[in-house]
Formats: sequence, C-alpha cells, structure tokens
Amino acid sequence: MNEVFMDILFDDIIVITINDDKPVLRHGYIGIDGGKISYVGERPPAEKPARVISGSRRLLMPGLINAHSHLPMTVLRGYADDFRLQEWLFEHIFPAEGKLDERCVAAGARLGLAECLRFGVVSCSDMYFHLPHIAEAVMESGAKANITNPLLCLDMSKFDFEKDRGTQELREVLAYYKNGAGGRLIIDAGIHGEYTSGASAWRDCVAFAAENNLRLQLHLSETETEQTECVRRYGKTPAEILNEYGVFSPKTSAAHCCWLTENDMDILAGNGAAVVHCPVSNLKLSSGLAPVMKMRGRGINVALGTDGVCSNNSHDMFEEIKTAALLQKYITEDPSALPAYEAIKMATVNGAAAQGREGETGRIVPGYDADLIMLNLDAPHLFPVNDPLAAVAYAAHGSDVCLTMVQGNILCENGEHKTIDVEKVRAEVEQYVLPRLK
Repeated sequence: MNEVFMDILFDDIIVITINDDKPVLRHGYIGIDGGKISYVGERPPAEKPARVISGSRRLLMPGLINAHSHLPMTVLRGYADDFRLQEWLFEHIFPAEGKLDERCVAAGARLGLAECLRFGVVSCSDMYFHLPHIAEAVMESGAKANITNPLLCLDMSKFDFEKDRGTQELREVLAYYKNGAGGRLIIDAGIHGEYTSGASAWRDCVAFAAENNLRLQLHLSETETEQTECVRRYGKTPAEILNEYGVFSPKTSAAHCCWLTENDMDILAGNGAAVVHCPVSNLKLSSGLAPVMKMRGRGINVALGTDGVCSNNSHDMFEEIKTAALLQKYITEDPSALPAYEAIKMATVNGAAAQGREGETGRIVPGYDADLIMLNLDAPHLFPVNDPLAAVAYAAHGSDVCLTMVQGNILCENGEHKTIDVEKVRAEVEQYVLPRLK
C-alpha cells in the first residue's frame, strides 16, 4: 500500500487561524499540499509529509495583505519627509517621479516586493505607472498583487482616455496576463483621485472596468484640503461627486478616507465599497484620521495598507495593525475599541475581500491557498506569549517573520529570499536610480 503524502506539515505550532469559530490553536498542525491548506487540526494528520517544519517557539498565521501600496516608490524612501501632503506631493514627489523611467520603476517594485516578503506581506494592491514592469516583478517574485496604473490628468482639456498611458498600459497587461498566473496577479482599473482627474476620466474608467470585469482602486478624501476644494469646485464632496459617475461598487477599494462625512460613509456602505486605512502614512503626513469605527459600524469592509514607502517609511504591516488599533482606542476613549483580533483581521481577511480574494486567502482553513507566514517567538519582545493575538497586534515587527509562503511556495525563509536577488536590486538602485534623482 502506497503511503499518502502531503508537501509540508507545520508541526505543533501556535496558530492564528482567523477562523472565528476557533481563532487560535495553541498546539496546531497545519498541512500543505498542492499549494493549498489541506489539513488543520490539533493532532498530527495521518498523511506523511515530505517536509516537517517544527513549530517550537514559532507562530503561524495567514500572510498579511497590504491593501494600498506604491511599490516602486520604495526608491524614494526618505526623499521628502516632514511636509504636508499637498506640498509633499506637488512640490517634491511629482517632480521626482518625473525622473523615474521604466528601469527605475522595475527596480523599485522589486525592492518593495523584497521588503514585503521579508515582512510577511503575501499580497499588495498597488498603484503606479510603467505597469508592465511592475507586473513582471510581481510574477518573478511569486507574490500576489492587484495592480493598476490609475488615471491621473491635471489638465483635463488634454485628456483622451484611449490615448492615456494608464489606459494603454492596462490594455497591454490585460492582454499579456490573461490567466492571472494561477490567480496571483489581478489587474484593476484605477483613478488617482478626484483632485487629479475629472468627469470624463471617471466616466470612461468606470465603463472600462465594467467592460473588462475589473475592480477599481482610488484615493479618496485623504486630506481636508482635498475635501474642501472639491466642495468649492462642485458643491459636493469627492465621494458625492464620484458616486454620480458610478465609481463605487462592491468592486471598489478606496484608500485613506480620512475626511468622510456621514453622507460619504452612507454612500460607501450603500454601494458595498471597501476602505483601506493607512494609519502610519496619515499620521506622518498629518492628513487626518479615518473614522474607522463609524465605517465598521455601517458594515463597511475596512482593510489596512502602508501607502508608499516615502510617506511611511516602510512596508511593515505589523506597524499598521498596532497603530490602527491604538488610534481607535484613543479617538473613542474606549480601550475595547478595535481589539487585537479585529485589527489582525483588517490586515488579513479584510484585505483579501478588498482585493476580490475572499475565500482564497486570509484565513487558515482547508481549501484556502497556502499563503502563510511564520513568526520567530524567540525574541525577548515576544516572550512570554500569554495571548498570541496580543503578541501579533501589539508586540510583533516585520523582522520577526522567519518564513513567507504563497500558494505553498516558500519565498523567504530566515531572511533569505528565494525568488529575488536582493543584492542585484540594491546595486541597480544605487548605480542607476539614485543618480537620476539627484
């Protein structure tokens, strides 16, 4: 009789499942086979694994989902700090981005993906230009991503949807990556924001998304200036005017949302749109504080993101989990607001839903993709583990991740990347990208 095998077994390990019926297993056994989670239990399975990974002083959890990022901007880390968003964006970042060619973007995307994988991020929702080069970097890395080149035109009198670079890049990438590489790569439509585009762009983008069955990413109400200037232009908030053009739906993911009115939140809730909270970036740019508890109270799915590295300044999603939880406790003057488990869900299953990956990733249950991360609990700041949820939400750092797996493939283990030549990327940034930014 032939033995029954599974690819990998995580043996006797603390597990955060994000399964509400039993969110934590103190002595868990997790089997991986064919890129999927094949076994979840508190006793060893009958199947014999090809590899056993010891769970001694380790914690296993779903991989983190960075639901709003700008991966190529990793090359701008520390480029323009301590400015308000409008000054930061128009006087520093937009001019710097004008110096970035496709080679710079490719290097930045690879550097960003290397950081994400090292810190336990298995999937990103990314907005940037030179989209084919970002797609290539994602495919090489083994990670998952939803990517778009969002519509951005500061002079709408010159805008032509079909001739726009963003549209052309979306069509090119859609044609090339038809099967999405087994679901790892999803192409989204995108609108940079109300204040960087106009009505014809919104109308055409929504139609394009519907025609191609795409999700849609955008920035929304990030700053008070954005909100008040829109009201001055249209007599309506960004959410109100964009809603008139059909921007919001269950396939929409709106980043930031710091200055939403009660009516804005009703619009998002009524259309089933998701929101991506970026607490560290919002605090650093002094942009505002998203009304997370009010949005959650309306049933809005709220995920977490880092935003770009140049406004954060890292892809450490554990920082976002902790900061999000602490902010809501402070704002509401209620220490029970956004407890550890709910904050972790924002970075896992909520992010999966925002990407259209619900039922695929974000939980440790049989049948889901094996998108998992393992944390090393040896460090003094993680010992003792009286509560695994609290350890992850309030004490862990990205550097505690010792294994990152996507669809059963180990992409980073003990600090060693399996798919990205980090030294080669570093040399490319140092020798080619940085001189262009001087």
